Amino acid sequence: MAKNYSKNIHFLRILRIFFVAAGVFFTTVVVLAFTTLPFWGIHWLGTSKSGINGKPETIVLMGGAGMPSESNLMRSWYAEKASRSFPAARVLIAMPGDTSDNKSTPQLMKAELELRGLVARRVLFENQGTNTRSQALNCSQLLDLHMPVLLITSPEHMRRAVLCFQKTGFKEVYALPAFENASEANLNYNDNELGGRKSIAPDVSESISVRYQIWNHLKYEITFAREMVALLYYKLRGWI
Repeated sequence: MAKNYSKNIHFLRILRIFFVAAGVFFTTVVVLAFTTLPFWGIHWLGTSKSGINGKPETIVLMGGAGMPSESNLMRSWYAEKASRSFPAARVLIAMPGDTSDNKSTPQLMKAELELRGLVARRVLFENQGTNTRSQALNCSQLLDLHMPVLLITSPEHMRRAVLCFQKTGFKEVYALPAFENASEANLNYNDNELGGRKSIAPDVSESISVRYQIWNHLKYEITFAREMVALLYYKLRGWI
C-alpha cells in the first residue's frame, strides 16, 4: 500500500509540473500577443531573404492552398503585379494538380492570372512537387540555373523557399513576399450609438489591439513556430 501511495505522489508531482509549465507557456504566449514581436517574427521570415536586384526571366508563383484561398489569391495578386513590372518574364505556377483538368488548382490559378490581364502563353507549370524541396528540384529541371528567378509566396514561407532554390543550384534568386496590407480606415466606433444591453463587458470601441491585434498576433505566433520547425527540419535534411 505504501508503494502505491508513493507512485500516486510521484504521478501528482509530474502532473503539477505539467500544469505549471502549461500555465507559464500559455501566459507567455498571451503576453507576447500584446507586443509587436509576433509581427516582426513574420516580417523577418518574409524579408530576410527578399529583394529584387535585377530583371528576372521567370516569375515562380509558389502554390499555397486550394483555389480560391487566401494564400493563392494573395500570391496571384502579387504575381500579376510583378508580371507588369517585368513584361518579358514568364510565370511558372508551382502547384501540384492535374493540368489537363480546367477545374484543377493550377489551372484555376492560371485563370486568375488571365483574369487580371496576364497573357496565357507566358504561363507554364510545375505541377509535380508536393513540398518546397521537391518544387525547387523540379524547377531546376525546367529552368536554366543561371537564369534569374523571382519567387512569390507568403511571407512566412519566403525564407525557406529562397534557401531551397539556392540549395538546388539557382544562382540568382529574387523574392517578393505576398504581405497583406492593413486597412487604412479608422475602425473605432461609438459604443453608445449602437445600443444593446449594458453589461459588465468592457467598452472596446476604441481598442483596436483588443479587438484585432492580439488575435492576429496569436495566429502569427503559431505560424512563426511552425515555420521555425520547418526550417530546422529542412536544415537537418540538408535541403537548405
